[in-house]
Amino acid sequence: MPENAAEVTAAGIARLAGVGRAAVSNWRRRHADFPKPVGGTETSPSFSLADVERWLRVQGKLAEVPLRERVWQQIAGHPAGAVTALVHTGCALLVVRDRPSGWLEMTAVSDERMAHLLPPALEEVLTLRLGPERPVPTPNPTETAPSVPLLRAAAELAAETGARQAFEFLLGRHLDANPRQYTLTPPGPASLMAELAGPAATVLDPACGTGALLRAVTRPTALYAQEADRDLAALTALRLALQSGADVRARAGDSLRSDAFPRLTADAVLCHPPFNERNWGHEELAYDPRWEYGFPARTESELAWVQHALARLHPGGTAVLLMPPAAASRRSGRRIRADLLRRGALRAVVALPAGAAPPYGIPLHLWVLRKPVAGVPAPPALLVVDTAEHTDTGRDKLDWPAVHSAVLDAWQPFDKHGTVEERPGGHRCVPVIELLDDDVDLAPARHLPPPPAVGGAEELAGVRDRLTAVLRRTGELTPPPARTAAHPEPARLPGVTVGELARTGALELRAGGTGTAPASGTAVTVPGAPAATGPSGTTAAATAGDGPASVPVLTEQDVLAGQGPSGSLPEGAAEEPVLVRAGDVVVPVLGGGSIARVVDDATAGAALGRNLQLLRPDPAAIDPWFLAGFLRGTANNRQASSYASTATRLDVRRLQLPRLPLTEQQRYGETFRALAEFEEALRLAGRLGERLVQGMYDGLTDGTVEAAPGG
Repeated sequence: MPENAAEVTAAGIARLAGVGRAAVSNWRRRHADFPKPVGGTETSPSFSLADVERWLRVQGKLAEVPLRERVWQQIAGHPAGAVTALVHTGCALLVVRDRPSGWLEMTAVSDERMAHLLPPALEEVLTLRLGPERPVPTPNPTETAPSVPLLRAAAELAAETGARQAFEFLLGRHLDANPRQYTLTPPGPASLMAELAGPAATVLDPACGTGALLRAVTRPTALYAQEADRDLAALTALRLALQSGADVRARAGDSLRSDAFPRLTADAVLCHPPFNERNWGHEELAYDPRWEYGFPARTESELAWVQHALARLHPGGTAVLLMPPAAASRRSGRRIRADLLRRGALRAVVALPAGAAPPYGIPLHLWVLRKPVAGVPAPPALLVVDTAEHTDTGRDKLDWPAVHSAVLDAWQPFDKHGTVEERPGGHRCVPVIELLDDDVDLAPARHLPPPPAVGGAEELAGVRDRLTAVLRRTGELTPPPARTAAHPEPARLPGVTVGELARTGALELRAGGTGTAPASGTAVTVPGAPAATGPSGTTAAATAGDGPASVPVLTEQDVLAGQGPSGSLPEGAAEEPVLVRAGDVVVPVLGGGSIARVVDDATAGAALGRNLQLLRPDPAAIDPWFLAGFLRGTANNRQASSYASTATRLDVRRLQLPRLPLTEQQRYGETFRALAEFEEALRLAGRLGERLVQGMYDGLTDGTVEAAPGG
C-alpha cells in the first residue's frame, strides 16, 4: 500500500456500507479476503480505504452508498489529517466553480500529472479571491498528490450539489465530528446580529471562528475576517469565498495582540468573542490607542473586544457583539460602561433567551454599538430588550421568529427616532442619567417593569375554565377497573422480535438524526418500500431542499413530552432527513424509559430527530397502536436495554411482540389508543394547573389579582 494512502476505521466502514459495526466484525471473521489492518491499534484498527472500497464493491455492498459519504470518508482518512484534506478540497472547489473548463482539462490526465498541474491553478484562483496575504497556503505537488483522488470525487459531488453546498456538507461533518474543538454561532443569533447591524458594504469579524456571522450578511462588497486558529482561518476563508461574490480578506492571528487590519474603517463589525479570557494581552497592550473608553481590567476581555470593534468602524458605523451577561454588571467594568453610555457609543443591550448560543445554559446578551460622529450629541437613552418570554426548555425550543420580531420591532423605531413605546417585560428606553450610578448595571431585566401576570385576572379565569374541562374529560377517559386476564402469563404466548419483523418486511426500521440519512447499523430498508413522504406526498429530498425552515424536526424531547415537532433542520444540511408518516411508531433509544408514540396526521411530514428510532409497520400485518402498546411494556424494555457507562440504550430490534392475528391486534390497539388519550389529557391538565398556580402567585404578588375575601 502507498505510504500516503487514506485509512478508515471500522466505524467508517460501517457508514460506507450502511451497516452496524457488528456487521463489520462479522465480515472480518467470516471472509478470509477482507482487507487486513494497516494501522491503528489492536482494539481500534484502521484499514486502507481503497482496499475496503474495492472489497465492498466486489461484495455488492457499496453500490447504494451516497457519493457524499465516500468523499467524507476520504477526508476523514486522509494521511495529512481531515483539516488539510478540507483545505485542499475547498481550494479545488474554488477552481471547479471559477475555472470549470480548466478543471476539466486538468482532470483528463493521470493522478501524478494532475498533482503537478493543480498548484499553479490553485495559486491563481486563491490569490484572486483571497489576496496574497491569505491564510490558505497553496499546496505543492508533493502535498497535492495524496489528495488527488479526493479532489476528483469532490468535483463529482460539486457537479451534483454545487461547489458551495459540497463544501458546506463536508465542513459541517467535520464540525459535527469535533464538537468540543469549535465554538459555533448558531444561524438564529447570526441572522439577528446581521439585521441589527443593518445594510453594510464592508463588514469585519475580528474573531470569525467558522464564519457564521459574516455568512449572515446580505449583499456585502467586502468581508474581513481574522481568527487566531490558523487552520480554522483557512477553512473560513474558503467557506466565505465559495459562498459570496464579495472580496474576502481573511487573516490568521489574534486580533487584540496582532490586528491584521489596523487601518480598516468598516461599515459594520460583527463579533462573537471568546468569553472570560484572562490571557488576552492585558500587560503588553496597556498603552494601546484602541482603549478610547478606558483600559480594560484583566477580567474584562469582552470590553477589550468592544473597543476593538469600535476602533475599526467609520464614524456612524455599527457593531454588534454577542456578550456574556456578566459583562453588563461586573464592577470591574463599570467605568468603561459608563463612558460608553456618556459618549453615546452603546445604543442597545438585548437579553437573549437561554439556549440561544454557546454556552447554552445562560441567557447571553447582544450589545449594539455605534461609533460616535464628531459634533453630533450623544443620544439620551439606552434601549434595553428582554426576550426571556420566548424561551422554554432549551435551544431546540426557542421561537426564533418571535425573538427576531421582538428585538427588531424595538430596535428599528428606536434607531430611527431615538425612542420607542415601552412594553412591560419586553423593552424600554432607559435614560442614560438613570444608569450612571455606582454600578452602571445594564442588565435589561433590572430596568424593565414586569409584564402583567398571565394576561391578568381575565386570562387566569380562562385557564381555570380550560383546566376544569380537561379534568372532567380526564375523569371520562380514566380506564375501567383492571380485570385479571384469563391467561395471566402473556410471556408464554408465541413471540417475535422487531428485528425478525424487519427482516420479513412486516415493518421498516429507520434511525433519526436531524437532517441525516438512516444511521449506521439501524437502517433496514425493506426492498420495494416507497420513499418517505410528507403530507403532500413530496419526498424527503424535495421537502428538505426547500430550506431548513420548511421541515420541522420531531425531537427526542417532543416525543417524551407528547408535543408537536419543535426542532428545525440545521442550515446547509446536505443529507436527506427521514420524514415520518401517519401510523409510524417513534421510540426514544436513550434513557431507559418505556415510551412509544404513534405519529398522527398533524405530526406527519416532520423530520426524525436524533436518538429516535422509527418503526413503520405494514398496516396489512401490524396494527400501529398494538405495536406501540407492547413496545411500552416495562419488562420488554428491560430485556432489550443495554448500558454504556452511565447511559441506558434501547436496542429496538430486541423488543418483542406476541404473534396475534390482525383482528386481535386491533382489539389490543383500541385499548392502547384509549390509554394514550388518557395520558395526553393528564399531561394537558398538569400544564394548565402549573400555569394557573404560577399565574395566581404572580398576580397576587404584583397586585393585578386580589386575595380571596376572608371568612
